[in-house]
Amino acid sequence: MNQPNTVTYNKKDIVLVLCLIGFVGLAGLHRFYTGHIFLGILYLITGGFFGIGTLIDLIIIISGDYSDVNGKKIS
Repeated sequence: MNQPNTVTYNKKDIVLVLCLIGFVGLAGLHRFYTGHIFLGILYLITGGFFGIGTLIDLIIIISGDYSDVNGKKIS
């Protein structure tokens, strides 16, 4: 059974890899994947807020507190 506050179609590993790609030039892909379109565009334009935003997101993803646009945690 799925936990009621967890999205099953999003994988933490995929979001983690997409976030790591942000350090080599395509920042924001993890934001697009989880439905945060505006922040995804902003990350692409600014290089993930000059790498700081991508680093913060990486820490949040690893800790397990990252959520999609509907507020559901990524598992």
